[in-house]
Amino acid sequence: MATNAAAAYKDSKILTASPAELTLLLYEGAIKFCNIAIMAIENKDISKANLNIIKAEKIILEFRATLDFKYPVAKDFDLVYDYIYRRLIEANIHKDIEILEEALGYIREMRDTWKEVMKLSKGSK
Repeated sequence: MATNAAAAYKDSKILTASPAELTLLLYEGAIKFCNIAIMAIENKDISKANLNIIKAEKIILEFRATLDFKYPVAKDFDLVYDYIYRRLIEANIHKDIEILEEALGYIREMRDTWKEVMKLSKGSK
């Protein structure tokens, strides 16, 4: 019962989120998946690490796919996302925590930047 309530809350949160909030949720998801993968590597659970790194990779690919290149900054974001994606692949191939933590650091920076953008856009309304 509690699991169903939690799932319903999560679904409701996603369905009612603004595009900016959805982007933030995706960043949070990528961070969560990287953290799970790190713990899985530490516990020698290669399958779980692989699954969660792939989830993070898919989020980064989604970010790249939704960039609007009519804005010059999109090119910069694409370069960062490309680098993160390639590092995630390398971390997955080698099950390397150090590389994964590097990618995670960049994802956190992107998330924190996004949070600032959200604050600034709320303040300008």
